[in-house]
Amino acid sequence: MHQFIQIYALFYTLGKFFSFKFDVMKKLFLFIFFSLLLAGFAGGFYLKKRLETPSMNKNPIILEIPIGSSPAKVSQILHENKVWNDPDMFRLWCRVKKCALKAGWFEIPPQQNLEELIAIFESGKNAVRKVTIPEGRASWEMPFYIKKEYPELDAAVWDSLVQDAKFARSLGVNASSLEGYLFPETYLLPFKSDEETIIKTMVAANLKLRDELQSQGASVWKKLGGWHQILTLASVVEEETGNTSERTIIAGVFHNRLDLGMPLGADPTVRFIFKNLTGPIYKSQLNSDSPYNTRKFAGLMPGPISNPGRQAIEAVLNPEKTNKLYFVAKDDGSGTHFFGSTLIEHNRFKDSAAQNRLRH
Repeated sequence: MHQFIQIYALFYTLGKFFSFKFDVMKKLFLFIFFSLLLAGFAGGFYLKKRLETPSMNKNPIILEIPIGSSPAKVSQILHENKVWNDPDMFRLWCRVKKCALKAGWFEIPPQQNLEELIAIFESGKNAVRKVTIPEGRASWEMPFYIKKEYPELDAAVWDSLVQDAKFARSLGVNASSLEGYLFPETYLLPFKSDEETIIKTMVAANLKLRDELQSQGASVWKKLGGWHQILTLASVVEEETGNTSERTIIAGVFHNRLDLGMPLGADPTVRFIFKNLTGPIYKSQLNSDSPYNTRKFAGLMPGPISNPGRQAIEAVLNPEKTNKLYFVAKDDGSGTHFFGSTLIEHNRFKDSAAQNRLRH
Protein backbone atom coordinates (compact mmCIF):
# COMPACT_ATOMS: atom_id res chain seq x y z
CA MET A 1 0.00 0.00 0.00
CA HIS A 2 2.82 2.33 0.89
CA GLN A 3 4.55 1.60 -2.40
CA PHE A 4 1.34 2.26 -4.29
CA ILE A 5 1.05 5.66 -2.61
CA GLN A 6 4.62 6.52 -3.56
CA ILE A 7 4.07 5.58 -7.21
CA TYR A 8 0.88 7.65 -7.33
CA ALA A 9 2.66 10.62 -5.82
CA LEU A 10 5.44 10.31 -8.43
CA PHE A 11 3.00 10.30 -11.34
CA TYR A 12 1.02 13.14 -9.85
CA THR A 13 4.19 15.23 -9.51
CA LEU A 14 5.28 14.43 -13.10
CA GLY A 15 1.85 15.30 -14.38
CA LYS A 16 1.92 18.64 -12.65
CA PHE A 17 5.40 19.32 -13.99
CA PHE A 18 4.60 18.51 -17.63
CA SER A 19 1.30 20.33 -17.40
CA PHE A 20 3.20 23.40 -16.31
CA LYS A 21 5.76 22.98 -19.08
CA PHE A 22 3.04 22.56 -21.70
CA ASP A 23 1.26 25.66 -20.50
CA VAL A 24 4.48 27.67 -20.70
CA MET A 25 5.26 26.35 -24.18
CA LYS A 26 1.74 27.12 -25.31
CA LYS A 27 1.97 30.69 -24.07
CA LEU A 28 5.43 31.10 -25.62
CA PHE A 29 4.17 29.80 -28.96
CA LEU A 30 1.21 32.15 -28.89
CA PHE A 31 3.49 35.06 -27.99
CA ILE A 32 5.83 34.29 -30.89
CA PHE A 33 2.90 33.76 -33.29
CA PHE A 34 1.22 37.05 -32.47
CA SER A 35 4.58 38.85 -32.46
CA LEU A 36 5.29 37.60 -35.95
CA LEU A 37 1.76 38.47 -37.04
CA LEU A 38 2.14 41.97 -35.66
CA ALA A 39 5.54 42.32 -37.30
CA GLY A 40 4.01 41.18 -40.58
CA PHE A 41 1.25 43.76 -40.34
CA ALA A 42 3.76 46.44 -39.37
CA GLY A 43 6.07 45.42 -42.23
CA GLY A 44 3.21 45.39 -44.71
CA PHE A 45 2.04 48.80 -43.52
CA TYR A 46 5.59 50.17 -43.81
CA LEU A 47 6.04 48.64 -47.27
CA LYS A 48 2.71 50.08 -48.46
CA LYS A 49 3.64 53.45 -47.06
CA ARG A 50 7.07 53.43 -48.75
CA LEU A 51 5.57 52.30 -52.06
CA GLU A 52 3.11 55.19 -51.93
CA THR A 53 5.65 57.78 -50.77
CA PRO A 54 6.14 60.40 -53.53
CA SER A 55 9.58 61.28 -54.84
CA MET A 56 11.25 64.35 -53.42
CA ASN A 57 11.61 66.35 -56.64
CA LYS A 58 9.07 69.15 -56.81
CA ASN A 59 9.75 69.81 -60.52
CA PRO A 60 10.51 67.58 -63.50
CA ILE A 61 14.15 66.51 -63.59
CA ILE A 62 16.24 64.89 -66.33
CA LEU A 63 18.52 62.03 -65.28
CA GLU A 64 21.00 59.94 -67.24
CA ILE A 65 21.14 56.22 -66.52
CA PRO A 66 24.41 54.88 -67.98
CA ILE A 67 24.50 51.63 -69.92
CA GLY A 68 24.89 48.62 -67.63
CA SER A 69 23.63 50.38 -64.50
CA SER A 70 22.50 48.00 -61.75
CA PRO A 71 19.56 48.76 -59.45
CA ALA A 72 22.14 49.79 -56.85
CA LYS A 73 23.66 52.28 -59.31
CA VAL A 74 20.26 53.67 -60.28
CA SER A 75 19.26 54.03 -56.62
CA GLN A 76 22.52 55.90 -56.00
CA ILE A 77 21.78 58.28 -58.91
CA LEU A 78 18.29 58.92 -57.53
CA HIS A 79 19.66 59.54 -54.05
CA GLU A 80 22.42 61.89 -55.25
CA ASN A 81 19.91 63.90 -57.28
CA LYS A 82 17.48 64.11 -54.35
CA VAL A 83 14.75 62.19 -56.09
CA TRP A 84 14.50 59.15 -53.79
CA ASN A 85 15.95 59.01 -50.28
CA ASP A 86 15.74 55.26 -49.58
CA PRO A 87 18.27 53.43 -51.78
CA ASP A 88 17.87 50.18 -49.87
CA MET A 89 14.14 50.13 -50.52
CA PHE A 90 14.69 50.82 -54.22
CA ARG A 91 17.17 47.93 -54.52
CA LEU A 92 14.94 45.58 -52.49
CA TRP A 93 11.86 46.30 -54.57
CA CYS A 94 13.82 45.89 -57.81
CA ARG A 95 14.96 42.50 -56.57
CA VAL A 96 11.41 41.48 -55.65
CA LYS A 97 9.98 42.69 -58.96
CA LYS A 98 12.94 41.48 -61.01
CA CYS A 99 13.21 44.88 -62.68
CA ALA A 100 14.70 45.30 -66.16
CA LEU A 101 16.03 48.86 -66.00
CA LYS A 102 16.99 50.57 -69.26
CA ALA A 103 19.77 53.05 -69.99
CA GLY A 104 19.30 56.54 -71.39
CA TRP A 105 18.04 59.99 -70.44
CA PHE A 106 14.78 60.01 -68.52
CA GLU A 107 12.43 62.78 -67.46
CA ILE A 108 11.19 62.25 -63.90
CA PRO A 109 7.92 64.08 -63.21
CA PRO A 110 7.42 65.34 -59.65
CA GLN A 111 5.76 63.27 -56.93
CA GLN A 112 6.37 59.82 -58.43
CA ASN A 113 6.00 56.80 -56.14
CA LEU A 114 8.48 53.94 -56.15
CA GLU A 115 6.63 51.76 -58.65
CA GLU A 116 6.11 54.73 -60.97
CA LEU A 117 9.82 55.53 -60.82
CA ILE A 118 10.77 51.98 -61.69
CA ALA A 119 8.21 51.92 -64.52
CA ILE A 120 9.87 55.00 -66.05
CA PHE A 121 13.27 53.29 -66.12
CA GLU A 122 11.80 50.02 -67.40
CA SER A 123 9.89 51.73 -70.21
CA GLY A 124 13.03 52.80 -72.06
CA LYS A 125 11.12 55.92 -73.12
CA ASN A 126 13.89 58.48 -73.21
CA ALA A 127 13.45 62.17 -72.47
CA VAL A 128 13.08 64.35 -75.55
CA ARG A 129 13.45 67.98 -76.54
CA LYS A 130 10.95 69.69 -78.83
CA VAL A 131 12.46 71.55 -81.78
CA THR A 132 10.44 73.40 -84.41
CA ILE A 133 12.05 74.36 -87.72
CA PRO A 134 9.92 76.80 -89.79
CA GLU A 135 9.45 76.18 -93.50
CA GLY A 136 11.78 77.85 -95.95
CA ARG A 137 14.83 78.29 -93.75
CA ALA A 138 18.29 77.84 -95.23
CA SER A 139 20.55 75.35 -93.49
CA TRP A 140 22.71 78.06 -91.92
CA GLU A 141 19.62 79.60 -90.30
CA MET A 142 18.59 76.39 -88.54
CA PRO A 143 21.09 76.43 -85.63
CA PHE A 144 19.30 79.54 -84.37
CA TYR A 145 16.14 77.48 -83.78
CA ILE A 146 17.86 74.32 -82.62
CA LYS A 147 20.08 76.07 -80.08
CA LYS A 148 16.98 77.18 -78.18
CA GLU A 149 16.76 73.58 -76.96
CA TYR A 150 20.33 72.44 -77.65
CA PRO A 151 22.56 75.36 -76.63
CA GLU A 152 25.54 73.07 -76.94
CA LEU A 153 25.01 72.67 -80.71
CA ASP A 154 28.05 73.81 -82.71
CA ALA A 155 26.99 75.82 -85.79
CA ALA A 156 30.37 75.27 -87.46
CA VAL A 157 30.04 71.48 -87.10
CA TRP A 158 26.47 71.74 -88.38
CA ASP A 159 27.52 73.68 -91.51
CA SER A 160 30.42 71.31 -92.13
CA LEU A 161 28.12 68.27 -92.10
CA VAL A 162 25.51 69.96 -94.31
CA GLN A 163 28.17 70.77 -96.94
CA ASP A 164 29.82 67.33 -96.77
CA ALA A 165 28.93 65.47 -99.99
CA LYS A 166 30.28 62.18 -98.62
CA PHE A 167 28.08 62.48 -95.54
CA ALA A 168 25.12 63.33 -97.81
CA ARG A 169 25.68 60.16 -99.85
CA SER A 170 25.80 58.10 -96.66
CA LEU A 171 22.26 59.33 -95.95
CA GLY A 172 21.00 58.44 -99.42
CA VAL A 173 21.29 61.95 -100.90
CA ASN A 174 23.18 62.24 -104.18
CA ALA A 175 23.98 65.95 -103.95
CA SER A 176 26.91 68.18 -103.06
CA SER A 177 25.15 69.36 -99.90
CA LEU A 178 22.05 68.67 -97.81
CA GLU A 179 20.51 72.08 -98.52
CA GLY A 180 16.84 71.41 -99.23
CA TYR A 181 16.88 67.98 -97.59
CA LEU A 182 16.50 69.18 -93.99
CA PHE A 183 12.75 68.80 -93.67
CA PRO A 184 11.10 71.61 -91.68
CA GLU A 185 8.68 70.44 -89.01
CA THR A 186 8.37 69.93 -85.24
CA TYR A 187 10.63 67.18 -83.95
CA LEU A 188 10.78 65.37 -80.62
CA LEU A 189 14.48 64.62 -80.50
CA PRO A 190 16.38 62.46 -77.99
CA PHE A 191 17.53 64.57 -75.06
CA LYS A 192 21.19 64.00 -75.89
CA SER A 193 21.36 64.60 -79.64
CA ASP A 194 24.38 65.89 -81.52
CA GLU A 195 24.54 67.69 -84.86
CA GLU A 196 24.83 64.46 -86.83
CA THR A 197 21.85 62.84 -85.11
CA ILE A 198 19.61 65.84 -85.74
CA ILE A 199 20.61 66.12 -89.39
CA LYS A 200 20.01 62.40 -89.95
CA THR A 201 16.53 62.72 -88.44
CA MET A 202 15.63 65.66 -90.67
CA VAL A 203 16.95 64.06 -93.84
CA ALA A 204 15.09 60.83 -93.04
CA ALA A 205 11.85 62.85 -92.76
CA ASN A 206 12.54 64.45 -96.14
CA LEU A 207 13.19 61.12 -97.87
CA LYS A 208 10.12 59.60 -96.22
CA LEU A 209 8.04 62.37 -97.80
CA ARG A 210 9.74 61.69 -101.15
CA ASP A 211 8.68 58.05 -101.00
CA GLU A 212 5.14 59.07 -100.08
CA LEU A 213 4.81 61.57 -102.93
CA GLN A 214 6.42 59.57 -105.72
CA SER A 215 3.01 58.49 -106.99
CA GLN A 216 1.92 62.14 -107.26
CA GLY A 217 2.68 64.43 -110.17
CA ALA A 218 4.44 61.73 -112.17
CA SER A 219 4.70 63.94 -115.29
CA VAL A 220 6.26 66.79 -113.31
CA TRP A 221 8.67 64.34 -111.69
CA LYS A 222 9.79 63.19 -115.12
CA LYS A 223 9.89 66.72 -116.55
CA LEU A 224 12.05 68.17 -113.78
CA GLY A 225 14.28 65.12 -113.52
CA GLY A 226 13.85 63.87 -109.95
CA TRP A 227 13.49 64.69 -106.29
CA HIS A 228 16.51 66.99 -106.18
CA GLN A 229 15.06 69.21 -108.90
CA ILE A 230 11.61 69.14 -107.29
CA LEU A 231 13.14 70.35 -104.02
CA THR A 232 15.10 72.98 -105.93
CA LEU A 233 12.00 74.51 -107.53
CA ALA A 234 9.97 74.08 -104.31
CA SER A 235 12.56 76.05 -102.39
CA VAL A 236 12.00 79.01 -104.72
CA VAL A 237 8.21 78.73 -104.42
CA GLU A 238 8.62 78.60 -100.63
CA GLU A 239 10.71 81.76 -100.60
CA GLU A 240 8.48 83.72 -102.97
CA THR A 241 5.31 83.59 -100.86
CA GLY A 242 4.19 82.94 -97.34
CA ASN A 243 0.59 82.79 -98.55
CA THR A 244 -0.33 79.13 -98.93
CA SER A 245 -3.20 79.90 -101.32
CA GLU A 246 -0.75 81.34 -103.88
CA ARG A 247 1.79 78.55 -103.95
CA THR A 248 0.21 76.52 -106.74
CA ILE A 249 -0.16 79.52 -109.08
CA ILE A 250 3.42 80.65 -108.39
CA ALA A 251 4.56 77.10 -109.09
CA GLY A 252 2.54 77.30 -112.32
CA VAL A 253 4.31 80.55 -113.31
CA PHE A 254 7.73 78.98 -112.77
CA HIS A 255 6.77 75.87 -114.73
CA ASN A 256 5.68 78.12 -117.61
CA ARG A 257 8.99 79.98 -117.52
CA LEU A 258 10.96 76.73 -117.55
CA ASP A 259 8.91 75.48 -120.50
CA LEU A 260 9.66 78.69 -122.45
CA GLY A 261 13.34 78.77 -121.52
CA MET A 262 12.90 82.01 -119.58
CA PRO A 263 14.94 82.73 -116.44
CA LEU A 264 12.94 82.13 -113.27
CA GLY A 265 13.85 85.70 -112.26
CA ALA A 266 13.55 84.95 -108.54
CA ASP A 267 15.22 87.45 -106.22
CA PRO A 268 15.49 84.90 -103.37
CA THR A 269 18.04 82.97 -105.43
CA VAL A 270 20.26 86.06 -105.51
CA ARG A 271 19.81 86.54 -101.78
CA PHE A 272 20.91 82.95 -101.29
CA ILE A 273 24.20 83.60 -103.06
CA PHE A 274 25.13 86.42 -100.71
CA LYS A 275 23.20 85.25 -97.64
CA ASN A 276 21.45 88.58 -97.90
CA LEU A 277 18.09 87.65 -96.43
CA THR A 278 16.70 91.16 -96.02
CA GLY A 279 17.31 94.64 -97.34
CA PRO A 280 18.01 95.82 -100.88
CA ILE A 281 19.55 93.68 -103.61
CA TYR A 282 22.32 95.59 -105.36
CA LYS A 283 22.99 95.73 -109.09
CA SER A 284 26.36 94.08 -108.61
CA GLN A 285 24.61 91.16 -106.93
CA LEU A 286 22.07 90.87 -109.74
CA ASN A 287 25.02 90.61 -112.18
CA SER A 288 26.60 87.73 -110.25
CA ASP A 289 27.88 84.87 -112.40
CA SER A 290 26.80 82.32 -109.79
CA PRO A 291 24.74 79.52 -111.33
CA TYR A 292 22.20 80.26 -108.58
CA ASN A 293 21.46 83.66 -110.14
CA THR A 294 18.09 83.04 -111.77
CA ARG A 295 17.82 86.70 -112.66
CA LYS A 296 20.63 86.11 -115.14
CA PHE A 297 20.51 82.43 -116.12
CA ALA A 298 17.64 80.31 -117.38
CA GLY A 299 16.71 76.93 -115.96
CA LEU A 300 16.92 75.55 -112.44
CA MET A 301 19.76 76.32 -110.07
CA PRO A 302 22.20 73.54 -109.10
CA GLY A 303 20.25 72.90 -105.91
CA PRO A 304 17.73 74.24 -103.40
CA ILE A 305 18.18 77.65 -101.79
CA SER A 306 16.27 76.70 -98.64
CA ASN A 307 14.43 73.77 -97.11
CA PRO A 308 10.86 73.71 -98.43
CA GLY A 309 7.89 72.33 -96.54
CA ARG A 310 5.33 69.84 -97.73
CA GLN A 311 2.90 72.41 -99.18
CA ALA A 312 5.51 74.05 -101.39
CA ILE A 313 6.68 70.65 -102.63
CA GLU A 314 3.12 69.55 -103.40
CA ALA A 315 2.52 72.85 -105.22
CA VAL A 316 5.44 72.06 -107.54
CA LEU A 317 4.10 68.55 -108.14
CA ASN A 318 0.57 69.84 -108.75
CA PRO A 319 0.93 73.38 -110.18
CA GLU A 320 -2.04 75.45 -111.20
CA LYS A 321 -2.62 75.48 -114.94
CA THR A 322 -2.25 79.14 -115.86
CA ASN A 323 -1.06 81.43 -118.65
CA LYS A 324 0.64 83.75 -116.18
CA LEU A 325 4.34 84.47 -116.58
CA TYR A 326 4.90 87.27 -114.08
CA PHE A 327 4.04 88.20 -110.52
CA VAL A 328 4.87 91.06 -108.19
CA ALA A 329 4.03 91.63 -104.54
CA LYS A 330 1.08 93.99 -104.06
CA ASP A 331 2.76 95.61 -101.05
CA ASP A 332 -0.63 96.52 -99.65
CA GLY A 333 -0.25 94.53 -96.43
CA SER A 334 -2.14 91.50 -97.76
CA GLY A 335 0.95 89.41 -98.44
CA THR A 336 -0.40 88.55 -101.90
CA HIS A 337 0.73 89.21 -105.48
CA PHE A 338 -0.43 90.60 -108.80
CA PHE A 339 -0.15 88.00 -111.59
CA GLY A 340 0.31 89.01 -115.23
CA SER A 341 0.49 87.25 -118.59
CA THR A 342 2.51 89.90 -120.45
CA LEU A 343 5.38 92.22 -119.62
CA ILE A 344 3.13 95.23 -120.25
CA GLU A 345 0.63 93.92 -117.74
CA HIS A 346 3.43 93.14 -115.31
CA ASN A 347 4.81 96.67 -115.52
CA ARG A 348 1.37 98.08 -114.84
CA PHE A 349 1.12 95.89 -111.73
CA LYS A 350 4.56 97.08 -110.64
CA ASP A 351 3.29 100.65 -110.78
CA SER A 352 0.27 99.68 -108.68
CA ALA A 353 2.55 98.02 -106.14
CA ALA A 354 4.70 101.19 -105.97
CA GLN A 355 1.60 103.26 -105.26
CA ASN A 356 0.58 100.81 -102.52
CA ARG A 357 3.99 101.20 -100.88
CA LEU A 358 3.50 104.97 -100.79
CA ARG A 359 0.13 104.51 -99.08
CA HIS A 360 1.50 102.02 -96.58
